[in-house]
Amino acid sequence: MNLASSSFLGDEMITGGIPINRAGFEPEAEPLIRRYLRIIMRRRYVILGATALFLLLGLVITLLMTPKYTAVSTIEISRESNRLTNFEGVERETGAADQEFYQTQYGLLKSRTLSERVATQLRLVDDPLFFERFGVSSEDPAFEQVNGRYTAAGRETRQRVAGEILRSNLSVSPTRLSRLVDIGFTSSDPSFSARVANSWAENFIQTNLERKVQATSYGRNALQKELAQAKDRLDESQRQLVAYASQQRIINLPAESGDRSAPERSIVADELATLSGELSKATAERIQAEARYVQLGRNGASPEALRNLAINSLRQNRAELGAEYERLLMQFEPEYPAARALQSQIREVDNSIAREEGRVSQSLLADYRQAQARENSLKARVEQLKSNYLDLRRRSIQYNIYQQEVDTNRTLYDGLLQRYKEIGVAGGVGINNVSVVDAADVPEKPSSPRLLVNVLLSLLVGLAVGAGIALALEQLDEAIADPREVERLLGLPLLGSIPKIEDVTPKDALLDRKSDLVDAYIAIQTNLAFTTEHGVPRSLSVTSTRPAEGKSTTALALATTLARAKKRVVLVDGDMRSPSVHYLAGVGHEVGLSNFLAGQDDLEPLLFQMKEFGLVAMSAGPIPPNAAELLTGNRLNLLLTRLLEQYDHVVIDSPPVMGLADAPLIASRVEGVIYAVESHGIRSSQVKTAVGRLAAANARIFGAVLTKFDAGKASYGYGYEYGYGYGRQVAEQG
Repeated sequence: MNLASSSFLGDEMITGGIPINRAGFEPEAEPLIRRYLRIIMRRRYVILGATALFLLLGLVITLLMTPKYTAVSTIEISRESNRLTNFEGVERETGAADQEFYQTQYGLLKSRTLSERVATQLRLVDDPLFFERFGVSSEDPAFEQVNGRYTAAGRETRQRVAGEILRSNLSVSPTRLSRLVDIGFTSSDPSFSARVANSWAENFIQTNLERKVQATSYGRNALQKELAQAKDRLDESQRQLVAYASQQRIINLPAESGDRSAPERSIVADELATLSGELSKATAERIQAEARYVQLGRNGASPEALRNLAINSLRQNRAELGAEYERLLMQFEPEYPAARALQSQIREVDNSIAREEGRVSQSLLADYRQAQARENSLKARVEQLKSNYLDLRRRSIQYNIYQQEVDTNRTLYDGLLQRYKEIGVAGGVGINNVSVVDAADVPEKPSSPRLLVNVLLSLLVGLAVGAGIALALEQLDEAIADPREVERLLGLPLLGSIPKIEDVTPKDALLDRKSDLVDAYIAIQTNLAFTTEHGVPRSLSVTSTRPAEGKSTTALALATTLARAKKRVVLVDGDMRSPSVHYLAGVGHEVGLSNFLAGQDDLEPLLFQMKEFGLVAMSAGPIPPNAAELLTGNRLNLLLTRLLEQYDHVVIDSPPVMGLADAPLIASRVEGVIYAVESHGIRSSQVKTAVGRLAAANARIFGAVLTKFDAGKASYGYGYEYGYGYGRQVAEQG
């Protein structure tokens, strides 16, 4: 038996690869991909069932659908006709208007007029077979037949309906990055589809030519008259403009770029702009000269004075003489001849410095006055030009009105002239800009239904619906299917998982020391050794949320494994409402726990041997009227104290938690609780509620035991099917 699967690392226990943090347990976050894989494996039959259902449904629908045939004719739509004159061919450059042009052509291909024209040409308006083929109801008076033929009164309505039918079954598919357009028509008759597709292309070409002829014939005459009128208005407005400019002596220079659309420049405005710039420069120069002159008065600290070599040399000489004079004063009186001589030299140097600074000051003052005079002169000239410019503006108001009239007339004339030229070119064009590239052939194979596409689509839809149902069931299903979910959903440490046994009773499985059940409970016992400082708890209870979750089997199994480890163990049946321990020993429950809790002090008559399991047990005793009242007193504490004096461990098979107060009362008096959770059978919300009741009773929960675990129903990726029978399987195979 390999117990190496449980090891102690600091405050954490590793149980079958699942971390249990005793200091502060927090469930490990499950990776998203693993979570989805787990859902897929758990709900694989739902997903496969939905996929198979939709696959079958798609296959049946495909086989029941009426075959449709699509005939396609290809045309080329050029931006303009390639041949413009009799002498040269010109290819029009691609521009931004091309997209608008082609979208217009696509719209014309789907127009109501074209569809009704095709219906009339193919004589579909009076063809009953055509309307029956597309399922048109004959309840409308326009479709009433007299002697097997439609009446003439409803022809207009039938033409409109026929056009709608053709448009609804038509497809216009431009080929990307080309001038080719595919015109497709779909119907149940392949020959009819080809006829409609070819007729559609031919009628589109004819309508295009008709529009050109109409536009040329009517537009040319109208534009010629408008062009003559526009030319007269342009000449008259130009003469009026020149006469007014001569009268008011308004002289404007043409734009520098030579562009006729650019506005003309006035001489006064040009001169005013030039002198304004010169005035700004003169003002700046005057401000600088004034600033230099003002700074000179600050103890000669102006920049000019500081840069003057003569002043700097005199100041240096003055500093040297001053230093020499101070040195003599340290030894002699001021009247000393040498000191008096130095003092005289210092005065002469000071006078020289003052004269030099005065000369610099006069120079700066002259510069300042010169800059000021130039600024004033420019100001006067600018003011005079402003007056001239304002006078020119007043005289130019009417001139600008005449100029705008000239520009407007010239724009209108140029536009009409350009349009007249275009119509003239179009009138001489003999080649249509739309041509048939490939005529539609009678299709040999149906275009729909497409079996492979429908099957793939059904497969994808089935997978999506199955995945959606699986996710919905996963959200609604609160059952615990994997050991890892004990930690993730309940927040409880996992002590171990107990495999589901078949074809054998739990008692027989426990008596077989080589069974998987025994191996599982030995691993749980090993994990319990790390829950307290002194190893396996001396007193513990085993409970569950509801009956039949395997708590009694877990209590018996833990007591058995402890007894086989040479420990003195007593198993107490604490479920006084539905006792079960006495069944395993084949005895009655006439005396037991309820007797002691009621006041009987002698323990020996209450205990019996379970020799098969190597332990001592106490039955629940006679079923009391209210078991909770017996547990509220101090007798249970007394029983535990007396039993622990004689035995190493006391294991209590506790009642379920939900709906009863017995389990919390028992849990509050033992060292801790082992919580049995039935795999695939109990909802996690119920378990959380029950665990909350135990927490409210200040009970310590050592961890959870997942019972009746079926590895075949577990999620993908955990490998729980690799279990306790590994060594025996190898031996059997060997």
